[in-house]
Order: sequence, then C-alpha cells, then structure tokens
Amino acid sequence: MCGRYDSTRLSRRRRWREGHTVFDQTAPYYDKICIGKGYSGEAERTVGFVAEERGRADGFLLDAACGTGLHLEHLRKWFDIEGLDRSAELLQSAQERLPGTPLPCDDMRTFRLDARFDVVTCFPSAIGWLMPPDEVAQALQAMADHLKPEGVLRVDPWFTPDEWQPGTVHAILADEPELKIARVCTSLVEGRTSVVDLHHLIATPEEPRHVVEPDRLQLRTVDGTMSAFERAGLRVRCDEAGICGRGAYIARKKTESEAS
Repeated sequence: MCGRYDSTRLSRRRRWREGHTVFDQTAPYYDKICIGKGYSGEAERTVGFVAEERGRADGFLLDAACGTGLHLEHLRKWFDIEGLDRSAELLQSAQERLPGTPLPCDDMRTFRLDARFDVVTCFPSAIGWLMPPDEVAQALQAMADHLKPEGVLRVDPWFTPDEWQPGTVHAILADEPELKIARVCTSLVEGRTSVVDLHHLIATPEEPRHVVEPDRLQLRTVDGTMSAFERAGLRVRCDEAGICGRGAYIARKKTESEAS
C-alpha cells in the first residue's frame, strides 16, 4: 500500500546502532541542511507566546533537545539561556555558536539541573522521538520540575495521526563551492509511527558518500498529549497554530488547590 512501511525492504538499507541519536552521522552538516527552516521567525513567535502567557518575555530559559542551538541563538536576545541535548555531536556545533552558554549533554526524560527556569521550551518534533506514552510523561515531568513556581513550559509537537501524510516525498539541497548535500526521503507510516529514512548524498573534494539515518517519531493525538501533561501535574492549553502550523502546548504548574 502506498505510504506504508515495508520493514523487509527498508531494513536492508538501515545504518543504525542501538543508542545512537538520529543525526550522529550528519551532525557536522546539520546546520547547512536545516539553516533555511526559519529559526529566527520561530523564536520571535515563541517570544510572543511567552509574553502573552507571562505578561513579559525575559528571564531564564531552558531549551530541551536544543540540537545545534539554532533557536537559542535568537532567543538569547530576550532571555538568559541554557540548553541540553542527548547528542554530543549536535552540541559541538551549539557550543561553537553559543560560547559560554551551559549546554549539558543529557536526556530530556531524566535530566536533573541545579537551576530553575522562567521558561522551558521543547521545539517542533523533539517530543515525537519519545515513543511509549510513559516516556512523554517522564520528559514533561522533568521539564516541569525545572520550572520556577510561575514558570511556563511550551512544547511544540510532532504531527498527529490525522495530519501525517504518508507517501509524500521531500528533498533539501545544500550547495557550497566545496560541499554539496542532497537529503531526500519518503514519508511512510507504521501504525502510529511516522517512518522516514533520511538519505544524504554528501559530496566533498575528497569523495562523495551516502549516509542513511532513520527517523522514527510517534504520531500522537491532542487528547493523548494533553493527558500526559496532566499526569505531570501541569495545567495545559493547546494553541492550534503554534509556531509552525502544527499547534503548541503551553503549560504551567498546578497550584496546590488545583493539584488536590
């Protein structure tokens, strides 16, 4: 069936080892592939949401799953910033971009930092990499634990099952004098999991090479996601537009009376 995942066919092309993060092999090229995705606009829209929720946009901000720091680079105009990511390879680029910024290599499901934050963000798609529902609740609990009493958590989700369009094809080209990168993929589906094998053809003066990285993200309903926020002791509302058209969840800790 068009758009359905054929595990026998695709597994022969998969180059992946347990414990790796998605962009391990292409981390040095991540910014060149993704730089045109509108990070500045997404950061500005996030600032607007924070100002609407808190009455101001300032203070101490943590970006969970910050990648190479492309959002933080813009958010530091308004906030004191910190980020974390489980990919040491992506964080190398973030450290070069944001010298002096705390950027621990940690898992958003289990991280424990000394600081507490006015704002915690988790930008589009990152929450989708958490597969079982209890992992989502675990990550939201960890984020909530790092909020100040009046702090705000903002999570931008992956697609819902109804929004995902299997069978569509995509391509991105990075074109520099001594570097050419073509990333192509087909969006597939397996149950409630979006399945994308990211094929990269990377050409340098030394040689071209082909790198395949599998991208598996969970397709969750709005009700299911909001339930995970509730289990983490948060009151949450859903903004239908979000910063990239996929909606967003804005949450705060429940008061003692709300929690009881």
